Amino acid sequence: MRSDPSLVLQKINRQRLIASGDVLALIPAGNIMDSNGRPEVTPCILIGEGQSVLRRFNATCYSTLHVWVQEPGLVKAKDIGSAIVAALTVDAQIDGPLHLDGFTCHDLAVTNTQYMRDPHGPYSHGVVTVAGIM
Repeated sequence: MRSDPSLVLQKINRQRLIASGDVLALIPAGNIMDSNGRPEVTPCILIGEGQSVLRRFNATCYSTLHVWVQEPGLVKAKDIGSAIVAALTVDAQIDGPLHLDGFTCHDLAVTNTQYMRDPHGPYSHGVVTVAGIM
């Protein structure tokens, strides 16, 4: 049985994030995790929701990453978001496709970033949406 391609996208995202020196300069690898709710440690990237839009021979998958930083503004969250964009941009025509767990990812890109203040605490929160053609 094959897993949902959004789970494969989630694995690709984490692998690429912990392989990025720019990301790890801002967040320890252990703080990049699949978890619910507000973070226990900051700064962190919580691997969040996933979606697969299935077609007969491929799927477009979406993954949401949540950046949490304890800071008075949004500067660090945006720095982390920029590092995520760089780590998760793959053009298969230039870099070659990514192979993982029975799927091939032919395109990987951040499609949206959004930054907001947590109204109930001293956190900044970033939401990064990633899309992959699987």
